[in-house]
Amino acid sequence: MAKLSLLLGILIFFTPSLCCPEEQKQSLLQFKASVAKATSSSSSETLLFGLESWNASSDCCNWDRVLCSSRLESRTVVALYLDSLFAMQSLEPVVVTSIILTPLFLIRSLMLLDLSSNHIQGELPGNGFANLSKLVYLDMMQNDFSGSIPSQLFHLRYLQYLDMSSNSFHGILSGEVVSLQNLRVLKLDGNFIGGNIPKEIGNITKLHQLSLRGNIFSGGIPSSILYLYELEELDLRDNLLSKEIPISLGDLSNMTSLALSNNKLIGRIPSSIQKLAKLETLRLENNLLTGEIPSWLFNIRSLKNLFLGANNLIWNSSTRIVPKCMLSQLSLKSCGLAGEIPDWISSQKTMEFLDLSENEIEGVLPQWLAEMEVGSIILSDNSLTGSLPPRFFDSLDLSVLSLSRNNFSGELPDNVGNATNLMILMLAGNNFSGKVPESISQIYRLLLLDLSRNRFSGDTFPDLNSNILLGYIDFSSNEFSGDIPTKFSQETRILALGRNKFSGSLPRNLTYLSQLEHLDIHDNNITGELPEFISQISSLQILNLRNNSLKGPLPESISNLSNLQILDLSSNYLVGEIPAKYGNLLGMIQTPNTFSSVSGLFTFSIEFNDLIVNWKKSKQGLSSHRLQLYSLLDLSMNQLFGEIPASLGTLKGLKILNISHNNLAGKIPLSFGDLESLESLDLSHNKLSGSIPRSLAKLQELTVLDVSNNKLAGKIPVGGQMDTMNDPNSYANNSGLCGMQIHVPCAEEPSPAGPPDTEDKETWFRWEGAGIGYSAGFFVTVGILYFTGKFIPALPPNLHRQQRRRRV
Repeated sequence: MAKLSLLLGILIFFTPSLCCPEEQKQSLLQFKASVAKATSSSSSETLLFGLESWNASSDCCNWDRVLCSSRLESRTVVALYLDSLFAMQSLEPVVVTSIILTPLFLIRSLMLLDLSSNHIQGELPGNGFANLSKLVYLDMMQNDFSGSIPSQLFHLRYLQYLDMSSNSFHGILSGEVVSLQNLRVLKLDGNFIGGNIPKEIGNITKLHQLSLRGNIFSGGIPSSILYLYELEELDLRDNLLSKEIPISLGDLSNMTSLALSNNKLIGRIPSSIQKLAKLETLRLENNLLTGEIPSWLFNIRSLKNLFLGANNLIWNSSTRIVPKCMLSQLSLKSCGLAGEIPDWISSQKTMEFLDLSENEIEGVLPQWLAEMEVGSIILSDNSLTGSLPPRFFDSLDLSVLSLSRNNFSGELPDNVGNATNLMILMLAGNNFSGKVPESISQIYRLLLLDLSRNRFSGDTFPDLNSNILLGYIDFSSNEFSGDIPTKFSQETRILALGRNKFSGSLPRNLTYLSQLEHLDIHDNNITGELPEFISQISSLQILNLRNNSLKGPLPESISNLSNLQILDLSSNYLVGEIPAKYGNLLGMIQTPNTFSSVSGLFTFSIEFNDLIVNWKKSKQGLSSHRLQLYSLLDLSMNQLFGEIPASLGTLKGLKILNISHNNLAGKIPLSFGDLESLESLDLSHNKLSGSIPRSLAKLQELTVLDVSNNKLAGKIPVGGQMDTMNDPNSYANNSGLCGMQIHVPCAEEPSPAGPPDTEDKETWFRWEGAGIGYSAGFFVTVGILYFTGKFIPALPPNLHRQQRRRRV
C-alpha cells in the first residue's frame, strides 16, 4: 500500500491559503531542535535530510516532509514523512533516543506518521500515542526501539497501517486489546522476544495485512488468527513457531499471501490451502514439513510465487503436473527431485526466479530453459553435465546464474559478456577448463564471480578494471599460472587466488585495491620477500600466504594493519625474529565492528567457499559466513628464531596461535595466560626451555596444547583446562617435564629463590566472562589473506622442505 495514495484517500481536501496552527508549528520546531541536539553529541558527522526548510519565519504547511489539510475554517498538520532523517558520514551509528518524539505527540490531528529507518533507541511512550487518536498510518520500522509495544496503540480506532519491523521490542502484546473495527493493516515485524503470538490479535477483525516477521515467537499459530476473515496478507516468517499449520487457514478466503518460512513448523501441507482461490504467494521454505508435495498446489490459478525448499518434503516424480497457474518464482530446493529438470516448468512463461538446488537432477541443461529468459537460475548441488548453452548469455534478463557443484565441463562460451545485466556468476566445483573469456569484462553490473575448483588455466586474465562493482572474486583451486593478476576494480573486497600455479613476487599493484579485506594466495609458488607495502592495504582483515616460497624477515609494519584478524604465513622460508609490535594487532585484541558488505547485497542465501586453515592440528574449513568469530595467527613451518615476544600476550581475541616448527628459543612468556579466548596453542618443534607457565591454567577456552619437541622441564601446570591436556604426545621429547598429565611424578619442589609469579595473584573471575572472538563481520568472505616479506639467506637443510611436504 503506497503511503501517499493511502493518505489522499482519507484527506477531504487541502487548502494552501491558510497557515498551520502556531502550537503545531512550535511542536515541530521543538522536534527539530531535539534531533539537532541529539546528533550534535555524536562523534560522527551527521546531516539531517529535509529539515532545512523548517524555520520560525515560514508556514509549517510549506515545509518539506509536512502535509496539511483543511476544512476551510482551519488548516492542520495531518502527515509527517520523517523517515531516513540521518545521513551518517561514517559507519558509527548516531545515538538518538525516543524522547525526541515527545513534541510530535502534541499534534493531535496527525493521520500519518513515518519515522522509519532512523535507528531511534529506547522505549515507546504509550501515553503519547494515546493522543494520536486520528492516526491511520504509523511506520516505525528499522529503528532500535526496545521494551514492549504500548497497549495504547491498539486503541487507535482509525489505524490502518502499523509497521514496527526491525526493532528490538522484547515483550509480547499485552494489556487490553479492543476490537478495532477500522484497523486494516498491522505489521509488527522483528520485535518480540520470546513467548507465543498474543491471542488478542484475533480481536482486530478488520485486519487486511498482518506481519509478525523477524521475531522469536514460539508455540503454534494462534487459533484467534482464524477470526481475521478480511485478512489478505499473513507474514509470520523468521520466528520459532512450531506445531502444525492450522487447517482452518483455508477459511481465510481473502488471503493473497501466506508466508510462514524460517520456522519449525511440522506436519504436512494442509489440503485446505487449495481453497484459497485468491492466493498469489505461498512461502513455506525452511521448516520441518513432511510428506509429498501436493500436486493440487499447481491447480491454484492465482498462484504466482511458490517457495517450498529446505523442508523434509518429497517430490513424487511419477505425478503428472499440468499447471493451471503461471508462476513467477519457484523454489523446490532440497525437495528430492530426481531425473532431468521437469518439462512442465517450460510452460511457465513468466518465470523470473527458479531454485532447484540441492536435489538429484541429472542430464544437460535443456535449450528451453536457456530460451525462457529467467532472471535468476539456481541449480547448484546437483549432478548436471555437459557444457553451457551460449544462448544463456544472450539474455538481458539474466541477473543470477548459480551452477556450482555439478559436473559441467568444457569451456565457457565466448559470449558470456553479452549478459550485461548479470550480477552473480557462480560456477565453482565443476570441470570447466580453458581460459576465462575476455568478454567477461563487459559485464558492468557484475558483483560476484566464483570460478573456483575447476580446471581453468592460462597465464593471462581479462581486464576486470571496468567491472567497477565487482567486489568478490574467487579463482582458487584451478590451474592458472604466471604472475599474480592485479587488473581488478578498486572496489574489490575479496580476492581468492589460492591453490594455483602462480609464481613471482607479490605485485605492488595490490595496494591499488584500497577496499581489499580478504587476500588469499595460499599454495602457490610466490617467491621473494614479504614487502613492506602490504601494510598500505589498511582494510585487510584476512591475509593468507600459506605454503609458498616467501623469504626474508617478517615486516614490522604488518602491525599497522589494525583490522587484521587472520594472518597465516605458515610453510614458507621466513627468517628472523617475531616483531614485538605484532602485539599491537588491534583486530586480534578486540572484536572488530565489521559487516558483510558483499553478502548484504543479496536477497537470497548464497553458499561461499569456506576458509581452509590449520585449525587445531588439522586442516579445516571455517565458515565464510562466520569468519567474524575467528582470530588466528599462524607463523609455523618457517625458520624464525629468537625469543617469543611477550607482547603477543595482549592478543586477547586470538583463538589459534601456532608458531611451531621454527627455531625459537627462550621461555614461554607468562603473558600467554592473558590470551583469554585462546582455544589452540602450538609451540612444538622449537628450542624452548624453562617450565610451562602456570598462567596457562587460566585459559578456560583452551582445548589443544602442544609443546612437544622442545627443551622444557619442570612440573606441568594443573587446574582449569590444563587438567584435560593429558595427551602424552603433546609433551613428548622434552628434557624433564613431569606431572599427572603424562603420569610422571615430580620430585618435591624446592622453595622458590625469587619472588612468586605475579600471575598467580590474578583472580579467576576476570577470566569467567571471556568472549568468543569476533561478533560481526563481513559475511561473504571466501579467502584468507596473507602478507609479504623480505629476503632470506641460503636455505639450511632439506629438513624444512620435508617438513612442509608432511604438512601438506
